[in-house]
Amino acid sequence: MKKYLIVGNGVAGTTAAENIRKNDPTAWITIVTEEKLPFYYRIRLPDFLCGEVNESGLIAKKKEWYQEKNITLRLSTKITGGSLKDKTLRSSNGEKIRFDRLILANGSTPNIPAISGSDKKGVFTLHYIQDAKDIISHAGCCKKAVLIGGGLLGLEAGNGFKKLGLEITVVEFFPRLLPRQLDNEGARRIKKTLEDREFSFRLDAKTSTIEGNDEVEGVTLESGEFIAADMVVISAGVNPKLDLAMQLGLDCNRGIKVDKQMRTSHPDVYAAGDIVEFAGRTYGIWPAAMEQGKIAGTNISGGDITYEGTTLSSILKVAGIELASAGKIDNENRYESKIVASETIYKKVVIDNGRVIGCIMLGDRKNFNRINKAISIGEDILPELDSLLAI
Repeated sequence: MKKYLIVGNGVAGTTAAENIRKNDPTAWITIVTEEKLPFYYRIRLPDFLCGEVNESGLIAKKKEWYQEKNITLRLSTKITGGSLKDKTLRSSNGEKIRFDRLILANGSTPNIPAISGSDKKGVFTLHYIQDAKDIISHAGCCKKAVLIGGGLLGLEAGNGFKKLGLEITVVEFFPRLLPRQLDNEGARRIKKTLEDREFSFRLDAKTSTIEGNDEVEGVTLESGEFIAADMVVISAGVNPKLDLAMQLGLDCNRGIKVDKQMRTSHPDVYAAGDIVEFAGRTYGIWPAAMEQGKIAGTNISGGDITYEGTTLSSILKVAGIELASAGKIDNENRYESKIVASETIYKKVVIDNGRVIGCIMLGDRKNFNRINKAISIGEDILPELDSLLAI
């Protein structure tokens, strides 16, 4: 009976375990995680912030699921090192966990820019449920919050804070919001809509210092402007969590390097999710982590499927605004595009050599899944575009 050990219980690790079980009904499968909860929806943490979902509502896989699949889940277990030669990992309490094959899916950590004062009380990131609990505990005595980062997580968190009654200012390094998901026109529209909901923005701006003695009193931008705040939340992307992989001697660059089977530089070690680098690229998105987890779990247990990359796509609903984006958004207007717009809706598809290579849908996500699939597989949907984009 083979022993499979998975480090990380997010979507990548959980999907990997599920696919191992499909291939090997009798295998020993153990997932270890530093988290205190089973697999939960991190993308719903902003809803947890404002009380729209409780802790149990976040959980994606209840304990009964692990029992049914005969998967051992070890919570609150930190892996500090190990030996691939001996095929053991070591936990923080000194325990050695043996395996035949290993999947690293231990994710990422928030990127903290080099900002003076980022260690002050009242500065947070939002990556784990404990982060959300810490924010909730602190927010009760706050009136003003600054969000450093105008990406997906920043805006979703901002909406959660608005529902708590906080005054929100978003500081974004790029000259437009959601720079990976929106072109200039789409960003202009969502900014206007959020301003109507009393969000305040500083675009093309960089935070120089988080001010205050021990606790946050505000931020100073490089322009010299001071913005008063009781709390600062940094949402500036993530970095793959590579300490364990490097200690094990795996080949790493920005992430753990993997091939099309999601195999690392060691034949018995696979990786998936935010931690991996494939063809020189890291992803950091849920669909990629799920697909990579499926491929890693299938191949490590005897299957043979390949990974070709994942089309970058995002779905956001913030302050009632529907937004979906996929592929190349072409802010530089290098390609042909088709745009359909009204006062409340903006839809754009980007076309190259008769194929749709990108899509933005703001205000109405109808038919997005159909277009996103066509982008992923290179299907010709030009004859359908008028109906797919109809308002």
